[in-house]
Amino acid sequence: MELYDLRIHVDRIEGRSVCGMMVDDYIDIVRSNEMRLPEGKHFCMYAFAAILPMLSAKQRDLPADDWMNKDSLVACPDPEERLIMRIERTGKCQLRSEDLT
Repeated sequence: MELYDLRIHVDRIEGRSVCGMMVDDYIDIVRSNEMRLPEGKHFCMYAFAAILPMLSAKQRDLPADDWMNKDSLVACPDPEERLIMRIERTGKCQLRSEDLT
């Protein structure tokens, strides 16, 4: 099966960044479930929790008229930060379903 690798990218911050993240910070999701951060960087777990429900859909091919094909922005739940993240597809990986649980 084929799944998309994803990058969750801080698109903009419309408030103040309490968690210390900055525009252009990112985390990569590769090979279905591997999370990778640039050396010395972090990604707020609360921001990540907001985006988590969308990831499995974004990893798959979707019908052309599915709203998930068009929607890629997610807001952090902290109302003071107003941190906006963007989900980008960065490539595809090949996996064997027999190797997964």
